[in-house]
Amino acid sequence: METMPQPSLLLTLATFAVVIGVLVFIHEFGHYFAGRIFGVKADAFSIGFGREIAGWTDRRGTRWKVGMLPLGGYVKFAGDMNAASEAADVSDATPAERAVMFQSKPLWQRAIIILAGPLTNFAFAIAVFAAFFTIYGHAFTPARVSKVAAGSPAERAGFVAGDRIVALDNTPVERFEDVIRVVSMNTGAPIDAEVERGGTRLHLTVHPKMVDEVDRFGNHYTQGQLGIGSGGRIVVRRGPVEALGYAVKEVWLLTGTMADGIVDVVTGRRAVSELGGPIKIAQISGQQAVLGLPNLVQFMALISINLGFINLLPVPMLDGGHLFLYAVEAVRRRPLAPKVQEFAFMSGFAALLSLMVFLTWNDLAAVGVWQHLSRLFG
Repeated sequence: METMPQPSLLLTLATFAVVIGVLVFIHEFGHYFAGRIFGVKADAFSIGFGREIAGWTDRRGTRWKVGMLPLGGYVKFAGDMNAASEAADVSDATPAERAVMFQSKPLWQRAIIILAGPLTNFAFAIAVFAAFFTIYGHAFTPARVSKVAAGSPAERAGFVAGDRIVALDNTPVERFEDVIRVVSMNTGAPIDAEVERGGTRLHLTVHPKMVDEVDRFGNHYTQGQLGIGSGGRIVVRRGPVEALGYAVKEVWLLTGTMADGIVDVVTGRRAVSELGGPIKIAQISGQQAVLGLPNLVQFMALISINLGFINLLPVPMLDGGHLFLYAVEAVRRRPLAPKVQEFAFMSGFAALLSLMVFLTWNDLAAVGVWQHLSRLFG
């Protein structure tokens, strides 16, 4: 495989800023737009955290700004104490001021406003995939085995050329890309496969082989392999409506893959060293930029799905944490005590900060920083 040249540091940083800035804007605009629908005033709309480096105030009184630290963003609604949407003390507010406050809205409206952020991320990814399927065509490979490597896990399991793979671990398979997705995420556990051979359905059990791979930029990663080959890819140009349906399915499958990956890490089936953070995203952003705009846009769609999914996790300070607290409020028919909510937000902040430090440590290890320092001072 021909090795691609690594992007420059300037290109990497610039691309990372664009990718994160666009996706954060999309996410936060979902909150902002839903808030506008329900008559909530937005005090601030920020891309990035920390000191403001640029901004303006619109005629509605919303301060649109860019922060110095481009690792997120927020919409601060009227009635919010901070960017995490903790409720402020509004006992002195007038009825007119209360009417446009986030915290004064009915529970279902607040839930929709919070949910709108992640949903907008998913909608962006669906739009990107639908556009690509319409403009460039939907490329896929039929899920039929063209060859089986001698001595491979597939041969030992009983696969033969001509088999059509119908399902893996009870997950329906429609194309060979579905096979790659399931197998590449496998950590060595046996896979139950259902194949069609000569009009008969057969059930096989295959144990993937874990191999170390290197991509065109020299990045190493571990994935499972069965030792089977596929036929040629076909490209089908989809109509707008059909493309939208396939795009929704693609986003659904990718979201499921992300969920499976997190479960594997939590349960110990997958090493935590495989998790990446902002440095890894920046590195891949630059690499995709080198490959061209279509590759970069598709990568942004993947990160958008990831952003939407992560934000739905029930962790305080994330959107999913807010939704969890709203669910508790709905069951109790009254909100949790302010002290309890404050403790939840502080705990969530500590957890997210710890995760960010850990992921950054992982990223620095992946790019060889610690190894380089050990050679310098060892």
